[in-house]
Amino acid sequence: MQIGFLTIDWIDILDILLVAFLLYQVYKLIQGSIANKVFFGYIFIYAVYLVAKALGMELLSAILGQFMNVGVLALLIIFQQEIRRFLMMLGRSTSIRENTILKKFYTPKVAKESITSIQSILEATKVMATSHTGALIVIEREDDLKKFIESGDIIDAEISKRLILNIFHKNTPLHDGAIIIKDGRLAAARCMLPVSESGTISPALGFRHRAAFGMSEQTDAAIIVVSEEKGEISFINHGGIFRNMSVNDLEAKLTDYLLKV
Repeated sequence: MQIGFLTIDWIDILDILLVAFLLYQVYKLIQGSIANKVFFGYIFIYAVYLVAKALGMELLSAILGQFMNVGVLALLIIFQQEIRRFLMMLGRSTSIRENTILKKFYTPKVAKESITSIQSILEATKVMATSHTGALIVIEREDDLKKFIESGDIIDAEISKRLILNIFHKNTPLHDGAIIIKDGRLAAARCMLPVSESGTISPALGFRHRAAFGMSEQTDAAIIVVSEEKGEISFINHGGIFRNMSVNDLEAKLTDYLLKV
């Protein structure tokens, strides 16, 4: 295809589409964060560099060229959280359970104790919501949560309503932080979770919700948050949140997410 003095073939069109798609995905990752402004600032400087180079402005293009070379390293440091999230998103898309085509050939084994564990969690959540007891419950799915488990106090106990209520009682030493459920057992309590720095999170949400968002950005875990102030139940996964849920709604969402094929 000839457009003026330019010769364009299908490879050039594909190249442009792929770059546009990549930039769009990057924008979605950094949208609402401070990194958003840094990204557009870098794009602006790069555009000025290209114009200066095209016009033959050697001094300006040389200065900006050196900045661009150093800027790549600076961007890797500034955008390390976003880059990690992007790579995790790519890795997750190759997972058999997350891929709509591959999962047709994969049938996970659903243990009976998983259903029992969910019921115990739901019963405890209902009581804590009624009594306005703050809670943060993380349930492992496919991503390994070992490093987060090791950040807390190892319990490795059978899940029960009374155990969960006792842990999150405000006078117990284990009520701060999160509990992590792994393989149908309560693996640990008082676990530290990564706090999300996303600017899209509502200011009305507190530290527990930010920790839940941070965990959901880095893993595929299912996370339940009970608000201490309002007694509101929230379900968070993959960076998305379902707020003000009833126990029945939570049961449907949790069962579908954890036990779906």
